[in-house]
Amino acid sequence: MHLLHTMLRVGDLERSLQFYTQLLGMRLLRRREYPAGRFTLAFVGYGEESDHTVLELTHNWDTSEYSIGSGYGHIAIGVDDIVACCAAIAAQGGRVVRQPGPMQHGSTVIAFVEDPDGYKVELIQLSSRS
Repeated sequence: MHLLHTMLRVGDLERSLQFYTQLLGMRLLRRREYPAGRFTLAFVGYGEESDHTVLELTHNWDTSEYSIGSGYGHIAIGVDDIVACCAAIAAQGGRVVRQPGPMQHGSTVIAFVEDPDGYKVELIQLSSRS
C-alpha cells in the first residue's frame, strides 16, 4: 500500500493551478471534467502518480469558495533553499504568511505560504545551509 493523493476543494481551478504549478513548481498530471456532476478534477505533483503522492484539486462548478474549518492542518513540501523559494513565491505574487526561520521548540527551518483558497503549505528546508 502507498498514499495516492490528498484532495483539496478549490473555488477557482485556474487560479489554483497557476499557484501550484507556477509558484510551487508542480506539474499538471491530468485533468478531467465531469459535466453531469458539474465538477472538474485536476491532479498536480512533482512526479508521476505511479511513483509519487500527488494533490487532487477538485473544482465544483457551482461553488466559488469554501470554509477551511478547524481540522485542516497543511501540506508540507521539502525545499533546498527556503529563503530563495519564499522570495520567488513572493515575487510572483504569492502570499508568504510565515517567513523562513526555525520552528518553535526546534531547529528545523520552516516557512508557510498560503494558496489562493487559504490553504496553508509548509515549506521545510531539506539541507543545512551554511
